[in-house]
Amino acid sequence: MPLSAHAAPFARLALANITREYPNFPAHLITSPDERLAPRSLHPAFYGAYDWHSSVHMHWLLVRLLRRHGGTPALPGTEAAVAALDRHLTPDNLATEAAYLRARPSFERPYGWAWLLALAAECRAHPGAEGARWADALKEAVDAVDGLLADWLPRATYPVRHGNHPNSAFALGLALDSGELSAGTERAVRERLLTWFADDHDAPAHWEPSGQDFLSPALTEADAVRRVLAPERFAAWLDRFLPGLGAGDPCPLLEVPVVSDHADPQIGHLLGLALSRAAALRSLAGALPDGPVRDRLDAAAEAHLAAGMPAVEGGDFTTDHWLATFAALALDPAPARR
Repeated sequence: MPLSAHAAPFARLALANITREYPNFPAHLITSPDERLAPRSLHPAFYGAYDWHSSVHMHWLLVRLLRRHGGTPALPGTEAAVAALDRHLTPDNLATEAAYLRARPSFERPYGWAWLLALAAECRAHPGAEGARWADALKEAVDAVDGLLADWLPRATYPVRHGNHPNSAFALGLALDSGELSAGTERAVRERLLTWFADDHDAPAHWEPSGQDFLSPALTEADAVRRVLAPERFAAWLDRFLPGLGAGDPCPLLEVPVVSDHADPQIGHLLGLALSRAAALRSLAGALPDGPVRDRLDAAAEAHLAAGMPAVEGGDFTTDHWLATFAALALDPAPARR
């Protein structure tokens, strides 16, 4: 199931979301009655898509689709998308976003930070002049995130392991994939991932999923470790972390989650879990040699993808503002960086 088959409807979703200011859920601490609180005032680039991180990653999705499929029959009529990105990704708008991040060091840490790095990388990879223009505009915000990460990591004694936005492994893995970190910060990310996770074993897979996960704590950890260990070492680590996979033992991580209410904003997170698991399972399988473990992961990835895809264009704003991003991760995974 290629991303190209969904390029046009995903692009329409992304464009509609990044330009929709309301409803909006700002994660903003009000410190004065004189503050300007309109979303566009706080976030001139990333005011849409309900919340800041969703706006950032729906921008990422739009740029990814333009880069992969712009100018092809899969994605006709890209002028409106380019025009919206030109309005949002300007030096002035991104300077305001960078200043906001620096003034609030815990805002969107680390999930939104990682998506901003991913957006910058996607812009830089875009072959057209507009990609370079957007990447240049993002540089100040990227520098802000790099500095915030470098400051935070030495103080992050313990990882956040639950299946929501503060999850440490997912964000740091995405940050590494971006290639946008300075050498020192990238080294600190790799060191922190190894400090947190290298000795882990016997993951409590039977605890998953929790009722509002959109990430798998165990699979995001495994996928982060995949990025920092050589393939042979990673295969041995995974055998310790999820023992029994090769023997065919039951594993809840391979079972598609039950979603009882698609419209509930928290229960609906489980739709995203199906897609984020699919992406992680595909990446993990790709890092392993041929054999029964790889086969099980590949099969589970396909089952999760099939379960999650019908909800991506469901017409419900509670899911439409974010699910397509995770579908794209599953359909079009980033190449491995070491």
